[in-house]
Amino acid sequence: MSAPRVPDGYDPSAFTPFAVTVDLAVFTVRHGRLHVLLVERGLEPYRGAWALPGGFVLPRESAGQAARRELAEETGLSERTAGALHLEQLRTYSDPDRDPRMRVVSVAYAALVPDLPEPRGGGDAALARWTDLSRVLRPGTPGPSGGDAPPADALVPLAFDHGGILADAYDRIGAKLEYSCLATAFCPPEFTLAELRQVYETVWGVELDGPNFRRKVLATPGFVQAVDGPPRRTGAPGKPAALYRAGAATTLHPPLLRPEGRTA
Repeated sequence: MSAPRVPDGYDPSAFTPFAVTVDLAVFTVRHGRLHVLLVERGLEPYRGAWALPGGFVLPRESAGQAARRELAEETGLSERTAGALHLEQLRTYSDPDRDPRMRVVSVAYAALVPDLPEPRGGGDAALARWTDLSRVLRPGTPGPSGGDAPPADALVPLAFDHGGILADAYDRIGAKLEYSCLATAFCPPEFTLAELRQVYETVWGVELDGPNFRRKVLATPGFVQAVDGPPRRTGAPGKPAALYRAGAATTLHPPLLRPEGRTA
């Protein structure tokens, strides 16, 4: 099949030009709390404001390629680290007035990744840092580490429509833990079910019933595998806790659903 040709008489200038950008909501668990990667903008608009990493898609690259390039440029993460991250395309944001410079359509990505290094600013980002998610949640949104979100005047304001993108991304990663085995990546190589439960509680912002969680995990084929040898003694009263490692499964059947209305 021959390459398609531009139709005769086609005039691209008949359409108003617009730009395409990418924005990334990258989460990790640090010190037992859920954090999101933010950059301080070094240029107008919103110079000095905190934002999600991202930028413009170049003429000869895909949105996915742009997402990894911008992540490396603005945070100081190596190209190898940025390239190895599993980024899920979240959705497209296309409100005509979302950017004061011109019409800009943004393709957003989300990721929940363990063991990421400290970021540093680069490109047009003055600074980059991991920020406790409870500092940037919208008012009235349950806090990711338990309790209610801080009052509006205590929240870190985000540039553009990044607050809405972040809220959508948080919903996405919470859902990802329901049907994938990702939570085991945030545990030591050998872990107790209480440690695994703590990952879910940190990301979901809920308190889980221990016996019920244990029953569901052990009933899910391939989720975890018991470790031979003596159990690990915990600091809490009671018998020592058994040790497990990640199983061979990558998806959960049935899914481990979030409980409704049970905040930590």
